[in-house]
Amino acid sequence: MTPAPLSIPPALADTLARAVNVVVFTGAGVSAESGIATFRDALTGLWSRFDASALATPEAFAAQPDIVWGWYEWRRAQVDGTEPNAAHRAIAALAGHVPALTLITQNVDNLHERAGSSNVVHLHGSLHAPRCSRCARPAAFPADDAHAIAHEGRAIAPPACAHCGAPIRPGVVWFGESLPTDAWQAAQAAAEQCDLFLCIGTSALVYPAAQLPLHALRAGATVVQVNPAATSLDGQAHYNLRGAAAEVMPRLLEAAGF
Repeated sequence: MTPAPLSIPPALADTLARAVNVVVFTGAGVSAESGIATFRDALTGLWSRFDASALATPEAFAAQPDIVWGWYEWRRAQVDGTEPNAAHRAIAALAGHVPALTLITQNVDNLHERAGSSNVVHLHGSLHAPRCSRCARPAAFPADDAHAIAHEGRAIAPPACAHCGAPIRPGVVWFGESLPTDAWQAAQAAAEQCDLFLCIGTSALVYPAAQLPLHALRAGATVVQVNPAATSLDGQAHYNLRGAAAEVMPRLLEAAGF
């Protein structure tokens, strides 16, 4: 049986049309709709011998820097081979229709930026912002064929920092590490000051990021969840829109008259 088409509640459309300060909070589900593998997906090739969560740790980088760097280069190559989807584009467009919008993401890709969003708050860092593992200075990617090699799924030795010689590490937040202070403080402040909070494509399980919609609820904001499946936020959100973000977000903007 074909499911009934999604209907946007008129009250929600009106709330979005009247919103003054909007927060959009995105998770892996949004990027997955562009074809980017999530941590729950099985790894392939060389990486099939590893658990993704076991590679994403400082200990793994210290023990096997070539494996970890190669895996993150493979992930970056995968991102560069994909395009923003309709959800990314709708979110970028929404910023032009409301007085204020803060975009917070758990994703480490650059698809929001490539869709036209600016000043994105990256809670978990970025694949495109490597830094030194010792002195933490920002670093550039090597100007050789390592990125092309990464498409093949191979171990790659990380480049050395131009300042101190230590290995360059991916600019992401690993398990066991704290979120970037500036990003987390900006995200908390935005959640506590918004009147509409859109939680899109996230499982609502990864803390402390999963606290953000709860901050918004306590501050009196309307909270909307967009997700194909139920999450722990279902019972607290004012609206739960079931479906893929790339389908729901354009329809939500259309319903609001944008």
